[in-house]
Amino acid sequence: MPLSDEDQRQLKNHGIDLPRANRQLEMLRGGQAFIRLVRPCTPGDGLLQIAPEALPQLTKHFDQAVSAGRLTRFVPASGAASRMFKPLYADADTLTACRTKSPSAEAGPQEKALCRFLDCLPDFAFYEDLAKTMADDGQDLAQKIAERDLAPILRSLLEPDGLGYGYLPKGLLAFHKEADGARTPFIEHLAEAALANGCSGVAEVHFTVSPDHQELFEAQFAAWEKTLQANYGCQFDVSFSVQKPATDTLSLAASGQPLRDASGRLVLRPGGHGALIENLNDLLGDIVLLRNIDNVVPDVRKTANLNCSKILTGLLLILQQEQHALIRALEKGVDEAGMRELAVAFLADQLQTPVPPDADRYDLIARLDRPLRVCGMVPNAGEPGGGPFWVKDKHGQLSRQIVEGAQIDTADPDQKAVLMSATHFNPVDMVCSVRDWQGRPYDLRRFVDEDAVIVTEKSLAGEAIRALELPGLWNGAMAEWHTLFVEIPQAAFNPVKTVFDLLRPAHQP
Repeated sequence: MPLSDEDQRQLKNHGIDLPRANRQLEMLRGGQAFIRLVRPCTPGDGLLQIAPEALPQLTKHFDQAVSAGRLTRFVPASGAASRMFKPLYADADTLTACRTKSPSAEAGPQEKALCRFLDCLPDFAFYEDLAKTMADDGQDLAQKIAERDLAPILRSLLEPDGLGYGYLPKGLLAFHKEADGARTPFIEHLAEAALANGCSGVAEVHFTVSPDHQELFEAQFAAWEKTLQANYGCQFDVSFSVQKPATDTLSLAASGQPLRDASGRLVLRPGGHGALIENLNDLLGDIVLLRNIDNVVPDVRKTANLNCSKILTGLLLILQQEQHALIRALEKGVDEAGMRELAVAFLADQLQTPVPPDADRYDLIARLDRPLRVCGMVPNAGEPGGGPFWVKDKHGQLSRQIVEGAQIDTADPDQKAVLMSATHFNPVDMVCSVRDWQGRPYDLRRFVDEDAVIVTEKSLAGEAIRALELPGLWNGAMAEWHTLFVEIPQAAFNPVKTVFDLLRPAHQP
């Protein structure tokens, strides 16, 4: 059944044209198109290992970029914290069972988790805020802990009439105890940017946020700005953007027709983090450092992350310099045969990009002239998420890509074997060159693999639906970029997926 005139008006008002809507429906009906893995990227085969003695030279390039004001940080920060607290949502019987001093031998995983949470409450950075919130409500947190009365504690922590942690974005939660107060990931990213800047100049950081929470981020920055300036001696250029409505996607009902709400209007859902390629494109940056919101640590442990930023950025700047020099020479036609030989060698050896033997200088320019990214990869320690792989596209071309598990046909034993043989994991820690050889911002939308969507089966109000996520920001949205993978230490990866991760040594004072 084609989309009606009313459907088309709704889509137009949302910024979605009819060809895009029809393409989404086609992909939804076709189901997940799997990426074909060839082999994992491993040290010596698509994954670089940088010698420690290279750090000073790479740091020099990094510092030069800082001095020139070329660096911007881009942090996706709209993710909700609700999953962090999933282990704490329990029924009344389980909460009652936790009132004993320690869980019984027969206690289930959730009861043990709740008892651990109660016993470790003073170690969390949000403890003082929680105590104040409960005191304002006439309750004593210390007394409730002594009585092992979890229900009011969890209500005050998670519900909107308390701290509301079950409803806030992860970036606004108290993660770490510092001398200047309890710091959120949002504040820690600003602190790291200042340290990377050598505590001088202007630290530029851009956050993508939910429109419902942008004012809260702005208020938190306003409350901390003077403290951060006093602590680090630099200024801060903090900006925000929200996901564009035009990046929302359609869904399918069990009938195979577009999903509709009770009033018959099309249901449009957020398109996932791949939608943020639009935000990155609008940033008009130069050298952009991209990291997830929850991969932050206190100042005393920031050295590993700072060194990784210097290594990744320094390497990218060296590659970018050669990339731009080759394009300039090819554009001018200088020593065409010699430049062609150098360009072929650079593409093959440095970027590991195949070049046809009959490629002329115009083809070489086209192959060279695209965004560049250098991505940190940590040794695989069983974390969920994507990894670095050699993949083959529909034209048979081999390239390095970050691939998510949902993009892999694990029902195919050969593909599952390749997945299981991966040695490294994508922590989302990368540096991007997004301007061309003439200093003009690339139109990043030109380099997206539009077919690299993720189609998932979900349940909505008890009904099975099929949903569509756009090509992921560091997956299909950057598929046509030049990509290098570099090993970084496990110490540089400290995500917070559950509230108990905050008890790990990396997040404690």
